[in-house]
This record gives sequence, structure tokens and C-alpha cells, in this order.
Amino acid sequence: MKPLSVWVGFDPRESTAYAVCRSSIERRTRAPLPVRGVVLDDLRAEGLYYRQTERRNGQLWDAISDAPMSTEFAISRFLVPHLAGDGWALFMDCDVLVRANLMELFDRADDSKAVYCVKHVHEPPPGVKMDGQQQVRYARKNWSSVMLFNCDHPANEALTVDLINSVPGRDLHRFCWLEDNDIGELPAEWNYLVGHTRLPRGREPKIVHFTEGTPAMPGYEHTEYADEFWAELRQWAA
Repeated sequence: MKPLSVWVGFDPRESTAYAVCRSSIERRTRAPLPVRGVVLDDLRAEGLYYRQTERRNGQLWDAISDAPMSTEFAISRFLVPHLAGDGWALFMDCDVLVRANLMELFDRADDSKAVYCVKHVHEPPPGVKMDGQQQVRYARKNWSSVMLFNCDHPANEALTVDLINSVPGRDLHRFCWLEDNDIGELPAEWNYLVGHTRLPRGREPKIVHFTEGTPAMPGYEHTEYADEFWAELRQWAA
């Protein structure tokens, strides 16, 4: 049995969402499954993340990409195979609500693939999202918001620390180190984009992704699945 682990992107601006995400994982996954945060300050201290980042008009800006970063884990997420070491490692953004046992997702994995994701066709209009963050369009947008890495797959050897720290983020988000046939596809319910994804009748989201803004952000308090978000937050705080 390969080691299994879950990694959740952490941004101090979204600490409430992180708590909800982690709680929803731990309450629904019926197996010992370590859940860890991807914390930028820790990765910098360990020498794994050394990209030049600055702030412009209150938003993080990545110098290599010459583009804004919506979260602190916009690029550091790709270090998950190095953090996990081996086995299957699941990364997810913190602005998600897990509604299913994640062992169902791990059970879908096949060793022939280097990574699994939902292959969204997501082209949001220009503007802002979340708490005033600039909406950026790029190839394969939101594919990388939930990724199941096969850390032992030889193709992932190309995802080196140097690569992660030297190429534009848009190249990493399109899985530039992989051939197309290395990327396995997950059903849409495993990364349901609120306001964008449409599921066939009878299918329910297993991971709800509040990609435009979580219910904890002004203007999104009553978005789809907000009631479950608030219920999970109350459960966590109890």
C-alpha cells in the first residue's frame, strides 16, 4: 500500500476557509490520512521556495511570471511531491468544502498517470474575485486547484525544485513538465466550481470549490453551498 497524504494551501487571509477545508476532510475521511498545510513562510525557511515576490497595490506579485498571485500558495503547491516524498499526495486549494470520503478519490488512482485533476474549461471574464484579487486567465485554469500527484511516477522527476522556482507560474499550472497522456482525468464532482460547473442530474459535488470567493468574504455569504460551509465552521469551532 502506497503512502497517502493530503496537502492544503494556506494563506493567512483565508484562515477561516482553511479551517473549514481541513475540518471537512477529517470528519468525512474514514481512514488515518495525514492532512498538512502548504505554508509559504515554512517553505522559504527550508530553502524550497526562493522566487522573487513583492506586493503591488496590496496584492502579491510574482516577478518571474510578471503577474499577480491570488494566494500565497499559487506556485508553492507544485512542491507537494517533494514534501510528500513518495506515494499518492493530494493537493487542494483551501477554499474548498469536502463532502465525501477522500479514500474514494485515492481508490480511483492508477499508477500509469503522473497526476489526476478535473480538466475544466474555465475562462472567467476579466475583473476581480475573492477579496479584490485580480482575475487572471491562463491555459488549463483551475486544473491545478485539486491535484492528485503520483509522487513515484518517473515523469514527475522533471518537476524539480529549480524548475518550480524558475519558470512562469502559468507554465506550471498547465503542467509543462508532463505529456498530455500523463494527466489523468477526474469526474467534475471532484472539483465543483461554484457558479461555473454544471453536473448531470443525480450527481452531487464531492469537493465544492468557492473559486470566486468563500462565504466568509463580503458579497459571498449566501453563495451556493454557503449553508454547508457555515455548518462546517460551527462544527469545527464547537
